[in-house]
Amino acid sequence: MSATTDLLDFDGQLSEAERDVRDRVRAFVNTRVKPAIAGWYDAARFPAELIPELADLGVLGMHLTGYGCPGRSAVEYGLAAMELEAGDSGLRTFVSVQGSLAMSAIHKHGSEAQKQKWLPPMARGEVIGCFGLTEPDSGSDPGSMTTFARRDGDEWVINGAKRWIGLASIAHIAVIWAQTDEGVRGFVVPTDTPGFTATPIAPKMSMRASIQCDIALADVRLPLDAQLPEARGLRAPFSCLNEARYGIGWGVIGAARDSYETALDYAGRRMQFNQPIASFQLTQSKLVDMALEIEKAQLVALRLGRLKDAGRLQPHQISVAKLANTRAAIAVAREARTILGGNGVTADYSPMRHAANLESVRTYEGTDEIHTLVLGAHLTGIPAFRTAAAQEDR
Repeated sequence: MSATTDLLDFDGQLSEAERDVRDRVRAFVNTRVKPAIAGWYDAARFPAELIPELADLGVLGMHLTGYGCPGRSAVEYGLAAMELEAGDSGLRTFVSVQGSLAMSAIHKHGSEAQKQKWLPPMARGEVIGCFGLTEPDSGSDPGSMTTFARRDGDEWVINGAKRWIGLASIAHIAVIWAQTDEGVRGFVVPTDTPGFTATPIAPKMSMRASIQCDIALADVRLPLDAQLPEARGLRAPFSCLNEARYGIGWGVIGAARDSYETALDYAGRRMQFNQPIASFQLTQSKLVDMALEIEKAQLVALRLGRLKDAGRLQPHQISVAKLANTRAAIAVAREARTILGGNGVTADYSPMRHAANLESVRTYEGTDEIHTLVLGAHLTGIPAFRTAAAQEDR
């Protein structure tokens, strides 16, 4: 981290191992992502060729232990997420969908046979997974999902639809959540199963270097052992969502920092009225505000990481970081763009791309409104947005 960002010696709060993880991921992003991301974003292309390199970097299922997974700490995973999102939100989203959602679902709720079969090749990047929870008419209220799995002899038969599912068109397996006669259950669905169709959503104004899809499930037949045996009720997918939300709380800081550093560098070089615009009071005010927001967000994320590593992290605390840090990151990216003037709307500079991506990040894994109400329920003891039955199920 540069001295111009690290106002409170954040680096001094990290161990040597944590700094090493961060620096390795940063070097990868600087050499393999930043030189090409503008072109990928413009072409709306996810750089799938980076998947083996991400696996070699040790960021797929990074925080999971056993089964060939790296087994790194929560703080190390958070730092990696921050550096990946400094490249692009789509890159961090790939790592999040693969590790915090698909792999986490199998790791938390799968059978031993499922873990042995899927997790090692997923950690190596040989098998890509996706996580099918959201539906066309069921986003913030997953309890209203209509995808249904019924027993038919020795098989499950699934019918329904999912929407905004990351990686689905390139995934080898999908973790699909469906209603059953016994409540919500999870299933590992090979994507080559007859009746499974994934269609990328296009055109998009955000997350263009990423993949989000519609999924159709038409009489998809699975063996009984495709069910995740430990996944019962909405609490199961929510436990995975919280893993992803934790990573977002870190990741968005990377987008904010890259936006700020881009604006700071530009302000030092851009001459107007025979002096760099960094010498103007209004520009310095903007830079100070951005740096302060980044510093606060880092400290929030680090606190969550320490709590998570200690086994003490609570769901409402994750909402603090997801809500506050994403809000701050969007504000920083937008403000950074103003320093760039008209040049800031070109692909030569990152802030506008980050700002557009962050509009998606603030929506997925719980909107601002949902996380506000999670915190409101914690503060008042009164859940304002779901029934008592849904609260109990969670």
